[in-house]
Amino acid sequence: MKTFGIILIVIGIAMIVIRGFSVQTEKKVVDLGPVEVNKKENHWVGWPVYAGGIIIVAGIVLVLNGRKK
Repeated sequence: MKTFGIILIVIGIAMIVIRGFSVQTEKKVVDLGPVEVNKKENHWVGWPVYAGGIIIVAGIVLVLNGRKK
């Protein structure tokens, strides 16, 4: 559990520093036989800063509980 707690702390810090990422998708707009028109769209996938804080706190709790036993 101690190693899992450390992993959670690292993930939480990364979530605070990196607040999200962009994903590019391709959408088919028109398909007329041999003619095909596609559109590329960017979608932002983000999370709130407090989610990283909650994960850090959970990681600290796991590390402290692993230390007591």
